[in-house]
Amino acid sequence: MSQSARLSDYRTALTTPGMRGPVVASLLARLPIAMIGLSLLLYVQRETGSFAAAGLVSAASLVGVAVGSIVQGRLMDRLGPTRPLLGAVALFAGFVALAIGAVEAGAAPAVLAPLAFLVGLTEPMVGSASRALWSHVLPPGSARLAGYAYEAISMEVFFILGPGLAGLLVTAPWAGTGVVLGAVSMVLGAVWFAVNPTVRGVRPAATGRNLLGALASPGMRTVALAALGFGVTIGFIEVAVPAAAERAGHVGVGGLLLSLWSVSSVLFGVLYAMKPFPRAMHLRLPVLLGGFAVLSLLLAVPTGLIGLGAALFVVGTLITPQATTHSAAIEQVAPAGTATEAFGWVVTAVTVGLAIGQSVSGQLVESHGTGAAFVAAAASGFLIAVLVWAFRGTVAAGVPASPALAAAR
Repeated sequence: MSQSARLSDYRTALTTPGMRGPVVASLLARLPIAMIGLSLLLYVQRETGSFAAAGLVSAASLVGVAVGSIVQGRLMDRLGPTRPLLGAVALFAGFVALAIGAVEAGAAPAVLAPLAFLVGLTEPMVGSASRALWSHVLPPGSARLAGYAYEAISMEVFFILGPGLAGLLVTAPWAGTGVVLGAVSMVLGAVWFAVNPTVRGVRPAATGRNLLGALASPGMRTVALAALGFGVTIGFIEVAVPAAAERAGHVGVGGLLLSLWSVSSVLFGVLYAMKPFPRAMHLRLPVLLGGFAVLSLLLAVPTGLIGLGAALFVVGTLITPQATTHSAAIEQVAPAGTATEAFGWVVTAVTVGLAIGQSVSGQLVESHGTGAAFVAAAASGFLIAVLVWAFRGTVAAGVPASPALAAAR
């Protein structure tokens, strides 16, 4: 497969016959992807007055998303995307309604957390289905790579917009407004995507079933490890930056600072897809993660918020290139018929990494300050990059041949 994408390749991908509907529908479905969990957290905090309860609910929702991305991905690989997505939409709408009712009724965290888990579990994974769809409508090559890059870039844009929308909507007369609007957008987009003729025409691959699914491939496990390191590093930083802003006496600046690295991520992500480096995928995974970790050390240097913002802008340049690489690597390492589940494992690995990084970072900020958290982010990311480097051969080898095929050879 070609390892780079030109601007013309983006145009080719996005104007592929039959893809206009799925592209627009997926935008609507994924717009609130970084908004649902945060809106639920802010809603619970506003109604209960407890950050502890809100944090528990948010964590439960993240765990649900991590599990749901794998379960839904495997179902979509086996049944096609339409039926699993429509089933998830129906369950998601019901669980959101139950969660809102429980919050309004003043339910205890012991009730709210399981409901939040179910909300996350049933969030329709349109992102995984959309990413897998490109392999059905485009042949291997630069245009398909541009489709994968578009998926990563659009997700990054939503992660910029989502938190801002959640913060804005929580100030509405009713604090649950963001939860409802986000859920409605996700439901409408997912249904539109699922019933589109191009999506309904996707047929599952006729392959054998393995209990490990996509993780049966050693290379896929290495990609998941790289995604875990990516999530851990970001998790540390996402807690330390707002803490630095708060300690500087500017609480509201934390979110703005994090937006700076998202902006540079999107801008550089488009350029990187045109001429990725290193060219070889098995080298690209550890080099990008290691580079991201080393750049993260810059965050421990500034003594003021302006310097921190400038450092974040530089560090952010390697966010989207990693997300694009994770998506493209699936093409090389995922067993046949497991592309959607494979992307689900990437989502899960990043989500678990975020949870680990955020929890440890909070402890470090409290005990040793934000500088220690930034150094820990760099150290953790670099250590995992070393492990990815050690296992790079599994990615270079791709998917191992089945025993039957090996015997035939």
